[in-house]
Amino acid sequence: MEREKIKYHVRELLKAIGENPDREGLQETPDRVTRMIEEVLEGTRYSNHEIAQMFGKTFPLPENQQSGSAVVMKDIQVFSYCEHHLALMYDMSVNVAYLPAGKVLGLSKIARICDMAAKRLQIQERLGNDIAEIISEASGSADVGVFICGSHSCMTARGIRNTSAKTITKTFRGKFLTDQSLQELIL
Repeated sequence: MEREKIKYHVRELLKAIGENPDREGLQETPDRVTRMIEEVLEGTRYSNHEIAQMFGKTFPLPENQQSGSAVVMKDIQVFSYCEHHLALMYDMSVNVAYLPAGKVLGLSKIARICDMAAKRLQIQERLGNDIAEIISEASGSADVGVFICGSHSCMTARGIRNTSAKTITKTFRGKFLTDQSLQELIL
């Protein structure tokens, strides 16, 4: 990210909306906004492949775990920003399931993958696809399901202002495409 350009444009935005960027309270705003952007959009620095490499720590499948048993993690909280309005997508809960292919991901890695994939300008549909792609590569499994439920401030705080609207997306790969019992694991 180009820090100086971001700071310059935040300062110009403040001017464009009629604010004085030199007044007390706004003097450090360009720098603060730049640091925030670097943090909340950190995922833009990495491709899905790079995220899979970063968080691809796996362990051998436990001997007592049957082949075909799913790993399911629910209620992973993330937030993102809508690429259409730069508006916050919030109260986002992600459920992920996959069928291990001889190895399992470290549990914290699943949550880290979801978090990093969300730290991009996104649409919820692509976020589900990105998470599924990264989980698939990191785990070595073609069988992945992702369920996301979230609120979008481009719907709740502006436009229609429907504060109760939730968006639900489901992404299925491999056996999750056709096996309803696997699909139900992430709902």
